[in-house]
Amino acid sequence: MDKQSYFNGTGRRKTAVAQVKLMAGSGAIIVNGTPYEKRFPSLEYQRVIIQPFIATESTGKYNAVIKVEGGGVNGQSGAIAHGISRALVQADERYKPILRQQGLLTRDARAKERKKPGLKRARKAPQYTKR
Repeated sequence: MDKQSYFNGTGRRKTAVAQVKLMAGSGAIIVNGTPYEKRFPSLEYQRVIIQPFIATESTGKYNAVIKVEGGGVNGQSGAIAHGISRALVQADERYKPILRQQGLLTRDARAKERKKPGLKRARKAPQYTKR
């Protein structure tokens, strides 16, 4: 680890944006001022958030202070994981191939498709009547 006191990473998923500050510590993850277990009670979302630490075997080495906005819990948890991954690469370049292999450095571009004129939703057309 360098002499820098913390490392930044910005993660995005759907419409959620997470700004991550990673610093040496005991492994506490604080999201918008509250522990991540309280903000994301579902184990599925908790697993997504800590996945970069598990992949790089750095659980308990870093504290993360995260500010996340927009989207829902799914998008926010994905954005946090993306941001943590980017910050870990900034902290130690050796983590890059591991995180790249797990697909944690790639921004998930899937988002809700816009509604088109003449259709009920993005692709659903009005019901067809023959007569």
